[in-house]
Amino acid sequence: MKRFLAAAAAAALALTAAPAFAALKPGAVAPDFTAEGALGGNPFTFKLSDALAKGPVVVFFFPAAFTPGCTAEAKAFADAADEFAANGATLIGLTRGNVDRIAEFSKEHCRSKFPVAGVSEETMKAYDVVLAAKPDWTDRTSYVISPDGKVTFVHSAMRHDEHVSQTLAAVKEWKAKHGAN
Repeated sequence: MKRFLAAAAAAALALTAAPAFAALKPGAVAPDFTAEGALGGNPFTFKLSDALAKGPVVVFFFPAAFTPGCTAEAKAFADAADEFAANGATLIGLTRGNVDRIAEFSKEHCRSKFPVAGVSEETMKAYDVVLAAKPDWTDRTSYVISPDGKVTFVHSAMRHDEHVSQTLAAVKEWKAKHGAN
């Protein structure tokens, strides 16, 4: 029994540490979507194609508002929001978990710096961000999408701590190659 418990614990640890595998790879066309959410606690509608007209977009999927990792990730994106904007990028956070609290989350943890929205099941599947352990929630995957609608960078990992730094580096790299918007 002890061996079984040890093996189960090791498997659970490996599952939480292992990256998820996003279906959209660099070069793929990102599916357009519209999502209803909030910015600074106020209703907000986000349409990917509209945002892409302004420059690259960072779309980060997170499991659920007001969970420890998602709260930390949202705060980290809020801390870096001005730097993303200075590099021409738009941020949007998307989730299927706790969507009834999106407006509150957008004010409290996103600090009104970027919108968060509840994503449809169709969009969740199109981006292949279904959380295996809880299929009605999204996993943690971040995409950088260039203005031509193509994915330029993907980071898919349940640990939240590298999503901001890696997507910001990808945005800066895109900007260095393509100049200002």
